[in-house]
Amino acid sequence: MTGAVRVGRVVIDSPLPQLDHLFDYAIPAELEADARPGVRVKVTLRSAGRVATGYLVEVLDPATSGATGFQGTLSPIEAVVSRAPVLTPEVWALARAVADRAAGNASDIIRLAVPPRQVRVEKAWLAARAAAVDAADVGRPAAAPADEPAGAPIDKPAAAPGTPEDARGGPAATPFFADYPAGALGAVIADGLRVAVSAVPQLVTVGANPGSGSTIGRWALTLAELAVATLASGRSAILAVPDYRDQDQVQAALDQLAPAGTVSRVDARQPGADRYRAFLACLGAEPRIILGNRSAVYAPAAQLGLVAVWDDGDPLHAEPLSPYVHTRDAALVRQQHSGCALVLLGHSRSVEAERLVELGWLGEVHPAKSSHPRVIPTDFQGALVAEARAARIPSAAWKAARDALDSGPVLVQVASPGYAPVLACQTCTQSARCTRCQGPLGIASAGATPSCRWCGALAVAWQCSHCDGRQYRLVTVGTARTAEELGRAFPGVRVIVADGEHTVQQLGAEPALVIATRGAEPIPAGGYRSILLLDGERMLARESLRVGEDCLRWWSNAAALAAPGASVVLVGVGGALARALNAWQQGAYAATELADRRTLRFPPAVRVASVTGTVDGVEAALADLAAIDGLDVLGPVSTEPGLVRAIVRFAYNTGDSVAHALKAAIVRNASRRRKSAAGAFRPPPTLKVRFDDPELL
Repeated sequence: MTGAVRVGRVVIDSPLPQLDHLFDYAIPAELEADARPGVRVKVTLRSAGRVATGYLVEVLDPATSGATGFQGTLSPIEAVVSRAPVLTPEVWALARAVADRAAGNASDIIRLAVPPRQVRVEKAWLAARAAAVDAADVGRPAAAPADEPAGAPIDKPAAAPGTPEDARGGPAATPFFADYPAGALGAVIADGLRVAVSAVPQLVTVGANPGSGSTIGRWALTLAELAVATLASGRSAILAVPDYRDQDQVQAALDQLAPAGTVSRVDARQPGADRYRAFLACLGAEPRIILGNRSAVYAPAAQLGLVAVWDDGDPLHAEPLSPYVHTRDAALVRQQHSGCALVLLGHSRSVEAERLVELGWLGEVHPAKSSHPRVIPTDFQGALVAEARAARIPSAAWKAARDALDSGPVLVQVASPGYAPVLACQTCTQSARCTRCQGPLGIASAGATPSCRWCGALAVAWQCSHCDGRQYRLVTVGTARTAEELGRAFPGVRVIVADGEHTVQQLGAEPALVIATRGAEPIPAGGYRSILLLDGERMLARESLRVGEDCLRWWSNAAALAAPGASVVLVGVGGALARALNAWQQGAYAATELADRRTLRFPPAVRVASVTGTVDGVEAALADLAAIDGLDVLGPVSTEPGLVRAIVRFAYNTGDSVAHALKAAIVRNASRRRKSAAGAFRPPPTLKVRFDDPELL
């Protein structure tokens, strides 16, 4: 095709790094009506006639089509898959910027932002959209959108943020942001500020009837208030939380506060049709509240006014898929692009957020009234009470639990699920390993035969490889074993186990002993009458740069579930962590951690990137970085047969240069996979780069 043709610029949906750029295609005359920016298309790749899918990012008019610099014949777009513009210009710009920062592919980010297509849902949405346009042309009311029940029109947002009307038509019972200094959070929304907000460690009950409502953390109510205030100003809000338990809490608050039909929940746990329906609703021109996990930060949003992230230190915010971009980092980039307000809310502050606060890039907002749980740190004590000795807890903690069980539920937080996850030799105390694969041995339930946690093989005739011993000892105790021990210590008390295999989200106010792993604690009506935080020394024994920060966050989130005046007993932990939790000064602990990491040049004082691959591939990538000043290379060291890994430390102001050089090395390495003269392919590329890996050090 030659002459004055419209040119479409397409991003190919492919993981190959050498295809991570826009390709120019001619738009045939028969597709001009449907070929609009954002639609899915099919295009040919090279001369073999292979058809690839992608997104039409940009359309150049005939008068400017020569700006591409190509004077030959362009291949035509094969087909427009759908007329739905699912990739908005804002999301494309965000995907490109985030991918470039992490030396990744924009298509990998788009895959997180745009869910898989559901044809029937999309057709219904397009039909409803066309009907709305036709109705507007003739001046009659449009039919209800396909994703909303008929007869449920969308309520208009309240006019004034800070003192909104209730979503059901009446005035709100209390003004928004009552827990914070007057005007502080309202100014964040109105002026588009960037702040780190300390959450109020309390529980509240929301619902139509006081006796049948849901108990949620006050932090969830704060997020909902921020979102509704943003909606009232005529702008959209994105709320990103770690998991479905957090989403349910925020959803309960939004059900009470937000106008009907204005909330879209984008969640990977949803059925494909429901998730795609919620995504399509975000493409409309009306402002919405978008609630979801880490991928929600990429959702399309009309007139974005707020991005809020709850508990940004939670490891669930770390994206496990390439290019491994953390929710917080994506939110920072999106805020810079859109100029919206940014809120990082949490009971405990991450070291990354503390760095931004100290730089002045983030402001701080604290509750107007200093109120926090009564935390009692204690070192290991002699078990003066027989029941406490049997339950492996200090006497003070046992007595606190015994007294509190007279009035309501008691929480016991432990480190691990299961019965006895780790075993050791009784004679030499070495870790008990599987004789088949050398994996760790554990016991799944009382009376069960020990088995390997890696391959599942039963250790029927196990013998220690160090001393030939044949007896085990329990090194760690999980939720099931703890429930068994505490059940004997507190006879007649109902025992509830909550972990990854036993999901319990809400509890009543009746007495019960709740054994839960971190993050899986149920929320009781009125709060726990006492909380015991066990296994602290085991949690701190994990080899990680973030172990102290993570433990403080786990304990703070659990302590926030306490009833007013209830005691929180931290068992076996002292020092700076215990003092920070006792005084509820998590920000001060983060500041101390950051100062130590600056001295050692550890993240987030500097950025890091890991480069993994063959010796030749890693050395070639490091050679490309030699021209950049201020780099610090650790390694390479062997990781597995045939592969090595190097760690590159660099300043934030050189991040773009490092990412550009490493992306070039990735493309060069991937392009080496070519067919030889004999027809065989060379080995596939092995170079892998990951920026800001939270578990790297």
